[in-house]
Amino acid sequence: MKTKVLKIDDKSLQIAKDYILNGEVVGFPTETVYGLGGIAYKDGAVKKIFDAKGRPQDNPLIVHVHDGYDVDKLVLVEYDYVYKLRKAFVPGPLTMVYKSKGVISPVATCGLDTVGIRVPKHEGAQRFLRAVDVPVAAPSANASKHTSPVTAMHVYEDLKGRVPLILDGGMCDGGIESTVLDVTTDTPIILRSGLITCEMIKKVVGRCEYSNNTAKDKVRAPGMKYQHYTPKCKTALFKRTEIEKAKAYYRDNAEKGLRVVYMCDDAISRNLDGSCLNLGKNANEIAHNLYDALHKAEGMADLLIAFDVNTGSDVDVGIMNRLEKACQRI
Repeated sequence: MKTKVLKIDDKSLQIAKDYILNGEVVGFPTETVYGLGGIAYKDGAVKKIFDAKGRPQDNPLIVHVHDGYDVDKLVLVEYDYVYKLRKAFVPGPLTMVYKSKGVISPVATCGLDTVGIRVPKHEGAQRFLRAVDVPVAAPSANASKHTSPVTAMHVYEDLKGRVPLILDGGMCDGGIESTVLDVTTDTPIILRSGLITCEMIKKVVGRCEYSNNTAKDKVRAPGMKYQHYTPKCKTALFKRTEIEKAKAYYRDNAEKGLRVVYMCDDAISRNLDGSCLNLGKNANEIAHNLYDALHKAEGMADLLIAFDVNTGSDVDVGIMNRLEKACQRI
């Protein structure tokens, strides 16, 4: 299969629509990461997503719709606070997990009675979703367990020959995946942290909690169980208080002939010597740059040395969730 990468315009959107409505899969941008989408109520199309990624079959997919789509055709809303959250954060980087009405393929939900729905804010995503005008199941558009893609070329490098089309909408703004929020109980529960934080949700509805995930729990949302986001080079993750230990680790490995690169926020970078991927000064900058830096590290380094992030923002929770999964703690 030849994989085309096309800028988003009327012509490419028509091509994308033809692929989607005929049961194929298409890569497309969102404000968080690129997604790999297929029509969400067709088992065969959803299976192609799992096959292209090599994704575990018990890891459910998020369903994406445009901002004019009637989400309540797909799900049951049990609590009024959901409407307050929609008004505050939708469209945007928030996935809400509802009780499903059974319209979405059980392949996408992995047999669960719930389904995650998201309305992306990215204009390219909106144009794509309006063009196809069907619910689109879409995980991140990368090979399973690899670093999530934030450019069309990241998608191409992982999935060329596996998908027919990637819509190029530029680099994603957000940089880490959406917050996944369970809205099937009287208190909203965060299953996966992201740019919409616990504190932001509390300001709107007065309450929010984090899920107490355990190894025995069923996977109710992406990012809850499996190793994710891993670059193709060796990694080492240090605490912020371990700068001298990290420097020694850098020197020891550089002396062995390895190409070694640091990855950290601006404050840590000022205390380091050597090649460094600077993630930025605040949590939003760090989130935006994280996956792009992990991809860059693959071409620069045999070993990537990263540091914990602590900017004082609630967004740090989502960033550390990804770092802990992407890098090996030393």
